[in-house]
Amino acid sequence: MCGLTSKKLEEKMAKIMLLNLLRTLLILIFAVWTILWFLKPTKIWTKNWKKVEDSMQTTIFKYNGVYFVVYTFLIILLAMIGLIYMYMQPMRSIKRGVRRCLAALHNPIIVKTPFGMLTGIDVIAMFLIITLLVWTFYARISNDFKKLVPAQHMKLNIWQLKLLRISTRFGLLAEICLGFLLFPILRGLSIYRLLGIQFEASVRYHIWLGTTLTFFAILHGAGTLFIWGINHQIQNQIWSWQKEGRIYLAGGIALITLLIIWISSLPLVRRRKFDVFFYMHHLYVVFLVLFLFHAGDKHFYMVFAGVFLFAIDKLFRLIQSSPETRIHSVRIFPSKIIELTFPKDQRLNYTPTSIIFVKIPMISKFHWHPFSITSSCTVNDKTMSVMIKSEGCWTNSLYDILCQEVESNSQTKCVPVAIEGPYGPPSFDFVRYDNLLLIAGGIGITPMLSILQELASAKGDLSNRCPSEVQLIYVTKNSQDISLLNPISHLVLNQPSEFCHLKLKVFVTRENMANLSLKELLSSVSAGRTILFNMKNSNYSFGRENINPLWMGAITGFSSAIFLLSLCFFNQFLFSPKMKSSKPRTPSSVVDIFLLCSFLIAVACSTVIAMVLKWRNSKTEREMLSTTWDNEGDLKLSAMEEASTNTLEEQNEIHYGARPIFKDLLRKMESEFKGSNVGVVVCGPESMKDSVASACQQKCRQAFNFDSKQQQQPQQPFFVFHSLNFSL
Repeated sequence: MCGLTSKKLEEKMAKIMLLNLLRTLLILIFAVWTILWFLKPTKIWTKNWKKVEDSMQTTIFKYNGVYFVVYTFLIILLAMIGLIYMYMQPMRSIKRGVRRCLAALHNPIIVKTPFGMLTGIDVIAMFLIITLLVWTFYARISNDFKKLVPAQHMKLNIWQLKLLRISTRFGLLAEICLGFLLFPILRGLSIYRLLGIQFEASVRYHIWLGTTLTFFAILHGAGTLFIWGINHQIQNQIWSWQKEGRIYLAGGIALITLLIIWISSLPLVRRRKFDVFFYMHHLYVVFLVLFLFHAGDKHFYMVFAGVFLFAIDKLFRLIQSSPETRIHSVRIFPSKIIELTFPKDQRLNYTPTSIIFVKIPMISKFHWHPFSITSSCTVNDKTMSVMIKSEGCWTNSLYDILCQEVESNSQTKCVPVAIEGPYGPPSFDFVRYDNLLLIAGGIGITPMLSILQELASAKGDLSNRCPSEVQLIYVTKNSQDISLLNPISHLVLNQPSEFCHLKLKVFVTRENMANLSLKELLSSVSAGRTILFNMKNSNYSFGRENINPLWMGAITGFSSAIFLLSLCFFNQFLFSPKMKSSKPRTPSSVVDIFLLCSFLIAVACSTVIAMVLKWRNSKTEREMLSTTWDNEGDLKLSAMEEASTNTLEEQNEIHYGARPIFKDLLRKMESEFKGSNVGVVVCGPESMKDSVASACQQKCRQAFNFDSKQQQQPQQPFFVFHSLNFSL
């Protein structure tokens, strides 16, 4: 027995050492990759890089190989190691306690800005990007002004020549933004999850980078056209298709394409005309190809890492979502809110606050919409649920379709659905806090439901590390929305002994029903009507054919090797003898085409391998849902929820006709949470998030001030702010 325990301890220590090694590698690779971006515009780098480029011309790789390895493969390697790290991270034992200096990075630094709320991580990211842009522009333009050489075919004054060089360097800044643009919207290969940044939050970085890219691209194009215009060179330049050099026609069309994408992405268009946004956004393929022909292959390697990872990530997503499953059951709540339950493979694990993307082919064959998962995979091992509020065209169409099915009381017609995900943090880190404060507004209650159910189901595994107290503040416009608390009503009315202490405060802002208590309201409000769909004709449960993260990393590395080998083949056998013997001074369209072909070959090979893996999983593991599903058994949890009979404790409160003042609420909690680390999780309207963020910001400063006085006064609680989004 002692030998077995010792062996497990050794395995645990080996896993921890491996995780530490992987974490160190990730930090080193990211540091080297960041340093390269800052070194690139320097004279030392340019001088030595040309020597390396010349020496590589005598090898089979030519200059393409060194460009790919230095500028592209580092970030691909980072993604591969990140997949292994995130795959192993759930094995790591979760430690209690929070380093306040590091946790403060999640707290808001500036609450109200034109960019929205900015946390410490946001400020650091913006500082690095702005510093890189300013440094690159200064280094390049100062060197350009020292070596001003007028073009032979254009007679330019000094100021015109300087303005032309400035416009050219604006194009380089746009290239840097494009180099980072696609990283925030990676899902399966997302590097942001390593930092604990959720997909919805990272989309903000994509929007910021896209806007900055458009701004610099406009300055680049407008400045160049202005100089050409005053010298009557627009027609000559724009229609000249150089054998070697920049293809300006491609650049002009790329700029127009970028403007169409950016305008259709504005909130006014995206929220009112989602179809326009969705279809216009796919013009990114045209833009990237035109950028390749305009800038050339050497410049394209600066942005190729994001393009490559995005293509592989898109491939994994398409394969994962290609088999359609069915909606297992639907529950209709008041206020046009529906809960969808899908069948899932029992081996599929996800963490609370994860999201899935859902497509209903009956409504649209192309539209995907993200929703927070409300269920816990440890509670519901065969089902997964989401709640959807009908507010837009797509959600209203779904609501109408499902209401018709409920009214017909038919179990014969199945509603097909495609699912992609789940995407979320690799481990459940909220248990590391001493206490939890959950604040939700309206449909923002959905991620809180998964957190509470996960805490309640942890029992022996996490009972020693669960927060000692959890407070849930739920703000809603009307009392009918309280029915959304149905999945956790048994935790409120009949708290299990192994569950941490739960307090509930409900604020109903637009109604006044002072005679009803929270218990009476929970009992009187309808939990909605439920209908079960017939699953006999469905043979697929979501998550069964998901590709293992380790295989995803292996396929990513294999595809990058195929890309490099394809480039070597084109360099060695298809280039003309003249191009073999001498390195082209500037990129040519022929080289661009070969790079594009190599990219397509790599993606095609990856597709074949991924499809083979999917086919193998389907062949060896497919089971018929009709033999594994028990509709009555799947609703045992709901029956348990409705069977609660215990009285509510006095600390559970309901307030009518009032909004919570979060600064006052946090001040009252100081005595309860004295000296502890409190995780504050908020999901709701932006005004609510701003109010909570301001309160946490104030309390965070007070905590640091009290700690700096050597604890002569009672230690203050430390509130760590976490913002969740339920819409993009």
